[in-house]
Amino acid sequence: MDINDLRSIVTTISLLTFVGIVFWAWSRRNKADFDEAALLPFHED
Repeated sequence: MDINDLRSIVTTISLLTFVGIVFWAWSRRNKADFDEAALLPFHED
């Protein structure tokens, strides 16, 4: 195993992590929470 194998593994793990975060952010389960968070700057005390 040389440095290029390690780089390939790290790149693959990084890509899978990125894709997982994208799916989590765009999932329908989180839509209500994100919509509420988007309105927080406009909420007056």
